[in-house]
Amino acid sequence: MTLTSKPLAVIVLIILFGGILFSNTLGWWLTESTKEAATFTEGDFAGLPNPADIRGSYTFGDVERNFDVPATTLAQAFGVSSEGNAVDFPVKDLEAIYTDQEFEIGTASVRLFVALYTGLPYKIVGDLYLPKRAVEMLKSHGALISDHITYLDTHAVILEKPVTVSTPQTTEHTEAESADRILKGKTTFQEVLEWGVPQEVIESILGGPMPNPLTKVKDYCFEVGLNFEEVKFAIQAEIDKTAP
Repeated sequence: MTLTSKPLAVIVLIILFGGILFSNTLGWWLTESTKEAATFTEGDFAGLPNPADIRGSYTFGDVERNFDVPATTLAQAFGVSSEGNAVDFPVKDLEAIYTDQEFEIGTASVRLFVALYTGLPYKIVGDLYLPKRAVEMLKSHGALISDHITYLDTHAVILEKPVTVSTPQTTEHTEAESADRILKGKTTFQEVLEWGVPQEVIESILGGPMPNPLTKVKDYCFEVGLNFEEVKFAIQAEIDKTAP
């Protein structure tokens, strides 16, 4: 039997959309990318989500879905106004919003909060800071040991005012920020060089050639798969050595 072009087209459409419908029924067909946190592979926490895998591209909703920490709880802890939809708030926007703070509040802060809130392990590298409100919430949650409390008491930051979810503000890097000689998410390699850290020292920390000096340290670490917190801690130590 010879099929004409019209019946053949109908058969192709049936196969195509029928396959999609079948895959969708079985949960195989995904039209949007999903953000699934990596899990611990061994020990008592094997199979549970790892807070260290929370990325700036996650929203509070992604964190809630992976770790069962309500988006509204995260918004309250980090001073984000409830006027907008907390589940849609990108974690990375915290750093831009609080860029004027003396101590950085960003993705690593969310990782620490989630770890302490859920009781999941998380390796603290360098000094990580949380809003004072977040610290109070963790203490009232009742899952902290004395070492946690001691650490949080010395790493609590008072935020001046909450921000609105629907209108996150992006603040440009200013000369005043550069003057504090603290490596932040917006710090470039050029600034590190200007602060007196030799290029060869930077490259020894990176384990390879330094990229374009105008590249942000954080962006480079994300691009090549380096742990930004570890790199930041090592470079900051070198910056401190050059303090006038």
